[in-house]
Amino acid sequence: MHLITSFLLFLALISSLPVLSLSSSSNSKHMDWWCNKTPHPEACRYHLTHPKSPHQPMGKHQFYKLHLQVTYDLIGRAQSHLAQLGRRCSTAPERKAWLDCRKLYGDTYFQLNRTLHPPKPNCTALDYQTWLSASLTNLEACRRGFNDLGVSPEIIHPVMHYNVSDLISNCLAINHPNATTNSSAAVDVRSFTSVGNRKLLQLSAQPNFVVAKHGSGNFRTIQAALDAALVLRSRRKRGRIVIRVKAGVYDEHLEVVNSLTDLTMVGDGKGKTIITGRRSVATGSTTFSSPTFSVFGDGFIASGITFRNTYGPGSQAVALLSGSDRSTFYRCSIEGYQDTLCVFTQRQFYRECDIYGTIDFIFGNAAVVLQNCNIFARRPRRGEVNVITAQGRTDPNQNTGIVIQSSAILPAADLLPVRRRVRSYLGRPWKQYSRTVYLLSYIDKIIDPAGWLPFRGNFALNTLYYAEFGNTGPGSRTSRRVRWPGYHVIKRTSLVRQFSVGRFIAGRKWIRSTDVPFDAVL
Repeated sequence: MHLITSFLLFLALISSLPVLSLSSSSNSKHMDWWCNKTPHPEACRYHLTHPKSPHQPMGKHQFYKLHLQVTYDLIGRAQSHLAQLGRRCSTAPERKAWLDCRKLYGDTYFQLNRTLHPPKPNCTALDYQTWLSASLTNLEACRRGFNDLGVSPEIIHPVMHYNVSDLISNCLAINHPNATTNSSAAVDVRSFTSVGNRKLLQLSAQPNFVVAKHGSGNFRTIQAALDAALVLRSRRKRGRIVIRVKAGVYDEHLEVVNSLTDLTMVGDGKGKTIITGRRSVATGSTTFSSPTFSVFGDGFIASGITFRNTYGPGSQAVALLSGSDRSTFYRCSIEGYQDTLCVFTQRQFYRECDIYGTIDFIFGNAAVVLQNCNIFARRPRRGEVNVITAQGRTDPNQNTGIVIQSSAILPAADLLPVRRRVRSYLGRPWKQYSRTVYLLSYIDKIIDPAGWLPFRGNFALNTLYYAEFGNTGPGSRTSRRVRWPGYHVIKRTSLVRQFSVGRFIAGRKWIRSTDVPFDAVL
């Protein structure tokens, strides 16, 4: 009797499992069931069942891996196709936008490759979500470059039909529950503040390369030092490379490429070591190609450097763009007007930095925390307003957002004479799921009582997430703030802990190794 009961239970169990038939019709139906759980089931069905069905997933993890593999293969084909489309460019602006796209698709291929084939055995779901989020942002930036220059994106339409964005969005949705439950650390350590300055001084005292304009170092230009560092990295795969940049004004447009990882640049201090340029959209660059300084190599650290774009108000002109995962900026000054600081993608941390600008001057789609920083609104053109942030989250499952913590929102010296005539705002929703949070910061009275500015009519007012918690100063009063569904005045610390350095960017794991001071929790 016991054997009969066990047999019946076994039959009941196997009857509840999905039937994996060898017929393509059955396989297709089974894949439909999985695809219908994604935000973009049509793209999923097309690429995972057409022209023939691949092996069938036995569970969610297998489905995720299969979907990721198909997405990776597809971006590889799209990248190759894109390379062939350069001959269709008939103007300089078209070619410039196309070159951006080649770089951005190449980075997407890199991000998806390390998501599918993790470089370390201890990579987490939050790592994967970071790299997937960057992949999606890259494709959006490719399209935006054509708009910047007022040219049609028609030349890249063949690769747009690959639907890679939809597939990446599906991967984000499948991985999202794992990423949100990922623990960034087992120990709740509140801050690391004791050895930061000393360790950075030690690094600058024993650098691999020294840059000095007047010949007292290894090189007179930063570009020459970056070239040497890239050669050194090709020989020495591990270990930090340090460039000391002595005081001086360096008129250079620089890029730290993807393969130049774990680079530290130490200057002589804000206003002493200055990297400057003046590219802008108005002068023929895309927003993505306008930065004075861009960095994509993981683990980048900058200390004691001023990054500057002198174009002035009236056009997008980036001073600093970071697409470096686990990048850290300590006691730096970032100076411009419109689009000064592009927190482009991945995880970033800014400590004791000064940021100057007018319109959308902290923007992008990284997961970023600015802690103990001074944020200065400058004098815009006549009739214009100041907007501090324009966060660019396009997908609800991206782990991105701008967090401004324990900082000060202040007028720059040039704004003071006209501060009563210029309205300034904390942010506006650049993209559908824009997310920005101000925590425990001082807000000067330059900020308009409404606090936040619409971007375009009612766009994103229901889907954005804007929050204020524990701020002080005459501009922090929330009684006359906007009444948007996505705006929140938060009273309880427990509701904002998710935006701490320890949780939001998993900072305990990597900022501690930089020896830059930070507060891990609220």
